[in-house]
Amino acid sequence: MNWSLSEPPSCIEDAGSWCQQVWHLTGNAWLAGSANWLVAKPLRILLIVVIAVLARLLIRKLIDRLTTTPGNGDKLPAVLRPLRERAPEVLGPVVLERRRQRAKTIGSVLKSVTSFVVYGLAFVLVLGELGINLGPILASAGIVGVALGFGAQNLVRDFLSGIFMMLEDQYGVGDIVDVGEAVGEVEAVGLRITTLRDINGTVWYVRNGEVLRVGNSSQGYAVALVDIPFSYNTDVDRATTVLEGVATSAAASESIAPDVLEPPEVLGVESVTPESVTLRLTVKVRPGRQWAVQRALRAKIMNAIEDAGFEPPLGRFFGTGQTGGNGG
Repeated sequence: MNWSLSEPPSCIEDAGSWCQQVWHLTGNAWLAGSANWLVAKPLRILLIVVIAVLARLLIRKLIDRLTTTPGNGDKLPAVLRPLRERAPEVLGPVVLERRRQRAKTIGSVLKSVTSFVVYGLAFVLVLGELGINLGPILASAGIVGVALGFGAQNLVRDFLSGIFMMLEDQYGVGDIVDVGEAVGEVEAVGLRITTLRDINGTVWYVRNGEVLRVGNSSQGYAVALVDIPFSYNTDVDRATTVLEGVATSAAASESIAPDVLEPPEVLGVESVTPESVTLRLTVKVRPGRQWAVQRALRAKIMNAIEDAGFEPPLGRFFGTGQTGGNGG
């Protein structure tokens, strides 16, 4: 439509419209007729962008508050309070790092989702203001998304697995875990990679999507298990009595008493061979302390059975036994 400088456009009859206001200010018909594109739409687009930036900033600030450990770190961040926490008390100060990493990772996910939703919505609203048909764009985006999903399905699986591991607290910093190919202490848990260090000091980087099952030796409680071989002609009843006495005495000692949850139990004969008879002893202990208790019990038992006059089995050294994969 053509407007001359003297002939006013019909839109000036709309009371309070930008067309009317520009006509009164400039008297220019072209500027008045184009006021919607030159003034109204840019202002609306600017308003959408400003609101999106402010909304993202405020939400990220809120997420930071929810994921920050309050006080001196002995309390859970707000984002973790509704979630279950399985961190064993034996980890002590490591629990703080575990909570910090968990809260930080969950906060990172929430921030990424916030940015995607807020900016995505703002982008769609801006395109709508420009009068662009969103149908073909959304269809093309859907096709591209499907293609990227097939191409990066391993990456997506790693991230989704990492999110659920964080939410469920399957394991965390300081836990001793067995993830199949690698066994060791968890040093870091991310959305894509879990970092373990085994007993030899080797660092393992395990993709979260490849973890099919996890054996965690640091949750709830653990069992210290010791197998003691005796010669074949040993008096089993007397050996059992000696084991019960020395195990009970050792469990009450200052070195391991804080780690023992229940009195030791001699289960009896575990195996019999032509050379030896093996007795099994178990003790319920705090998570992660089974290996230390096992070592202490073996030392006490070895001295006790030697003092009691028991002969070692032929062709075998003093027996050992342990549970879990890592003797950390």
